Amino acid sequence: MSYVAQGSPENIALAQQVNGRLRAESRIVFARAFLFRAAGAGVFVALAGIGVGAAAYGWATMNQFDSAAEKIAAAMQAALSDVTLKTKGEVTLTDNVLKLEGALPKAAAAPTPTKAQLGADAAPASKAIVNTTFTVFKQVPYLDGQIVTGWNFKDSADQPYQQYCYFSRRSNESKGQVEIKIDLAMDGKTLPQPQKSDVNLAILASNCVWHDGKSL
Repeated sequence: MSYVAQGSPENIALAQQVNGRLRAESRIVFARAFLFRAAGAGVFVALAGIGVGAAAYGWATMNQFDSAAEKIAAAMQAALSDVTLKTKGEVTLTDNVLKLEGALPKAAAAPTPTKAQLGADAAPASKAIVNTTFTVFKQVPYLDGQIVTGWNFKDSADQPYQQYCYFSRRSNESKGQVEIKIDLAMDGKTLPQPQKSDVNLAILASNCVWHDGKSL
């Protein structure tokens, strides 16, 4: 075992080698630390770039879809504005069929007495003046009978001079067919209710058909 004196050349050389080794190792540690810091910064920048790129792509995609939806909606609106829809079908009402094709069917014209039916040339043997009147009947089915309203007209007058309404029903009896007739109203007014009667005249009279559509 040998000892080197302090300040000897050997000791100075050893110290220089130790110092050089320590400086080299410190530079290696600093380089490693810088490498790790640079790698971390690079990863951060890369992730930030990916995030910004994904956000930009999503924003562009959403705007593209909104624009496409707006274009489709505008195209559909323009197409529908020039389309004419035509319907064809039928609605069944009990046993009657109403076909919806073109205009609605016109109501049947009311029967008008002919000149022969009125007998304008008929005259009595006495040659007296003849006043011609005629009656228009309106019939409404009710229970097992019907409610009949009569309009009495004079010559070519547009308004009836008299109106009456009654309930009529036919029944078969042992002696033959019998007609039951109950007077209901006159000139739009219901007749007085009989005291000993189960028939409510007001209810039946609500089915009378008056010329002006309302009570006189």
